[in-house]
Amino acid sequence: MNKNLKEHIAYLLCVNIERIQSVSGGDISEAYLLETETERFFCKVNHGDNGYDLFKTEKMGLQTIAQSKTISVPNILLCEPLEKGGFLVMDYIEPKRPTETNYELLGHQLAALHHNATQDKFGFSSDNYIGNLNQSNSNHTQWAEFYVQERLVPQLQLAKDTGRLNDNEISSENQLLTTCKNLFPNTKPSLLHGDLWSGNCLISKNGTPYLIDPAVYYGHHEVDLAMTRLFGGFGASFYNAYQEHFAPLGNEKERTDIYQLYYLLVHLNLFGNSYKASVTEILQRYF
Repeated sequence: MNKNLKEHIAYLLCVNIERIQSVSGGDISEAYLLETETERFFCKVNHGDNGYDLFKTEKMGLQTIAQSKTISVPNILLCEPLEKGGFLVMDYIEPKRPTETNYELLGHQLAALHHNATQDKFGFSSDNYIGNLNQSNSNHTQWAEFYVQERLVPQLQLAKDTGRLNDNEISSENQLLTTCKNLFPNTKPSLLHGDLWSGNCLISKNGTPYLIDPAVYYGHHEVDLAMTRLFGGFGASFYNAYQEHFAPLGNEKERTDIYQLYYLLVHLNLFGNSYKASVTEILQRYF
């Protein structure tokens, strides 16, 4: 972090920043721990053309989750533009290694978030991002149509445009819709985190679960569960607690694969061909 930005943040927060430490904050933005004599803050900086917009949508997502009063998120203190890009400052949540009890509480609270249904259509009030890729949230009354048209088709098109998938590897929209309509339930919209892997969930020192880096929208609650299982899972107590609130509907395994396809396509488009085999395997199996 350069000196001018440090001084600007200190001025806006009315504090004296004594130490700055670079921390792991994902692959999209720079991340820093800012320390005063008595306080600590978490800061993300992105100098990309869409950096400020990334942080505005992240702020909106965190505030939407906070308004549900179901699960904690860090308090946003600053969200400001730079000459190029922007920065975001929030409370610093000191994490600890989760216990089974912590995971159990997370399961109950995530289920409460998913029961928060304040709109009757699938989508969101505005578009946002998954990583730094555009995520379209146009509203639909049918879940399968939303998932195919707003999630799978844009990522498949991007993979085709960048040469990561060939024409003969991409299913038609009709094929996608037919399978999804057959396997997806008649469900009500749930407020989703939208990118729920272990790196986007923190357990604070006092055991409180926090969600960070959301890609929120209203969708089928199983989408968040599918993402948790893609990169290692959250522990048995998490899933057991969650299932106390949502009864199994059948075909969960098939839907988990199809919901994970979206995230695998995102990783293919962001990080390259190491994810291609997983993408094509699901496409061939279901479509």
